[in-house]
Amino acid sequence: MDFRNVATLLQKELRDSLRNRWFVLYTVAFTVLALGLSFLALSGAGVVGFAGFGRTAASLINLVLLIVPLMALTVGAQSLAAESERGTLSYLLAQPITRLEVFLGKYLGLALAILAALTLGFGISGLVMAANGMAYADTYLALVGLAFLLALTMLSVGFVISAFAHKAGIAIGISLFLWLTFVFLGDLGMMGTAVSMRLKIADLFLLASANPLQVFKMASILSINATLDVLGPAGLYALQTYGSNLLWIFLAVLVVWVLAPLGLAYARFRQRGDF
Repeated sequence: MDFRNVATLLQKELRDSLRNRWFVLYTVAFTVLALGLSFLALSGAGVVGFAGFGRTAASLINLVLLIVPLMALTVGAQSLAAESERGTLSYLLAQPITRLEVFLGKYLGLALAILAALTLGFGISGLVMAANGMAYADTYLALVGLAFLLALTMLSVGFVISAFAHKAGIAIGISLFLWLTFVFLGDLGMMGTAVSMRLKIADLFLLASANPLQVFKMASILSINATLDVLGPAGLYALQTYGSNLLWIFLAVLVVWVLAPLGLAYARFRQRGDF
């Protein structure tokens, strides 16, 4: 494998991301909302109640859960399908370059673009909080790292969609459906499932662990030195059962969610004969 080819394709994906209106819109929306949440934490300043870092971090977690999966899924879903539909992917593969180089170049380029967008939003928000005395650098960086990992997870799932879809419009539709599914299978979905199926606490926790958005949420709550009792009986069960190893379990689950869909996407990409 020639890493120069990978680097060239990576740069191309970065440039294309800057020309993607939807990607720019996601970036601006995330940055503005993250900045707004940081200002809300400082608005009271002892007069009408200081929100504090914990409340701000909780708000940022909810913001990440809504915007980051949507951004990564839709961007990933367009990656291969859109170029295949335009015919540019077939032209690219006709050059002296391997499919692995194309796949890695596109994935790494989009990953860097998404991480840059998140860095912009988190960076500006963090600077505002730090300038006003909210110095929780370690905890804040842990939250940022988990958000990056969630973005890579959803990007990998988006690549699976793109590798199987034949048209960009279909890929986008499937990605939006999956986004709604992941969001619905959050707290509200688990509550309804637990009540209707009378799940045990252990089964409820396993159900939550199968959703990368819920895994990110639980890991983020732990990273800001909070306790999972805010998630109810399932959170208490997890703490009592796994103790100090719980955060590492969450990280391992997210890594699997990055690598497994990515491997499936590449396997499909190698098999397809229409590009």
